[in-house]
Amino acid sequence: MVSYLSFLSPFAPFFVTFLLLFLFVEQISYLRKKRNVPGPNIILPFLGNAISLITKPTSFWEVQADLAASLGFSVNYIIGRFIVFIRNTELSHLIFANVRPDAFLLVGHPFGKKLFGEHNMIYMFGQDHKDLRRQIAPNFTPRALSTYTALQQIIILQHLKSWERLSSESPGKPISLRLLARDMNLETSQTVFVGRYLSREARDKFRDDYNLFNTGLMKLPFDLPGFAFRNARLAVERLVETLSDCATQSKKRMSEGDEPSCLIDFWMQETAREIAESKTAPPRSSDVEIGSYLFDFLFAAQDASTSSLLWAVTLLDSHPDVLRRVREEVSRIWSPESDALISAEQLREMKYTQAVARE
Repeated sequence: MVSYLSFLSPFAPFFVTFLLLFLFVEQISYLRKKRNVPGPNIILPFLGNAISLITKPTSFWEVQADLAASLGFSVNYIIGRFIVFIRNTELSHLIFANVRPDAFLLVGHPFGKKLFGEHNMIYMFGQDHKDLRRQIAPNFTPRALSTYTALQQIIILQHLKSWERLSSESPGKPISLRLLARDMNLETSQTVFVGRYLSREARDKFRDDYNLFNTGLMKLPFDLPGFAFRNARLAVERLVETLSDCATQSKKRMSEGDEPSCLIDFWMQETAREIAESKTAPPRSSDVEIGSYLFDFLFAAQDASTSSLLWAVTLLDSHPDVLRRVREEVSRIWSPESDALISAEQLREMKYTQAVARE
């Protein structure tokens, strides 16, 4: 051991010099890209500001948004990536309107491919993305959307009634809606996407695995036993396996001529038709690939929907005049005591409620 250290000791100054040079070049490279754009001037090597993003995610993005107030965008450096934060709506539209595959790189997570798996829509561009969009088009026909609306309402009403019971058990005491809204959205998504193919036991396991995924998503990406990132990656594998099994069941039902009752059924109905006509499966239609894309749908349906719902509740609570008008309009058309579902025609009649939802 001593002889080994003595062998390395002459190289120590070179190693330290190389390390310092590397850090200096990384800092200079960041500043050259940053120029005069708002953002931190000094960054940690490789990690950048990843630690503050993980430990204080809310304040991290608040600071980033404040920095972007003047120009509409700001910059930062996270896990070896130079990132641009866009605050301005028109600038966001301009960027996303550029559909060239080399226009920009969308990074859902610094180690997203390892976390989400090889088959995912997040990193798909160009013709592959267009072809997949064509394949999933049957999922969003008026007939399919009306089916989803009915499923969503049944579940939402069940959860609202359970929230009402919770509130009545502790009158005058506020209840936290964040986790309740997330669980409602998760069950809504599960039912809309793969409805009858998930048992109650499978739904409970699904919820636990999704919680592991959510936790690991915002932790340091150490893929080692006991770390949250490893637990999240393994949870994603189990979730995709479950959703792949749902695709297998649906494909069988649809090939037998059964009626669609959820999103995967509308998707597999068209896939089964193509297989019957051409005797070959279309590209990207294996059960594992379908399961992976379903997980992407589920991921996209969760955080944004929960956040939007919570903000809507918060804003309505802070604008009682708007809440009163929404209640009056809804009550003229529909009553929760009726146990009837709101029809598409009734939704179109709720002009003010629609305007509030869009706002």
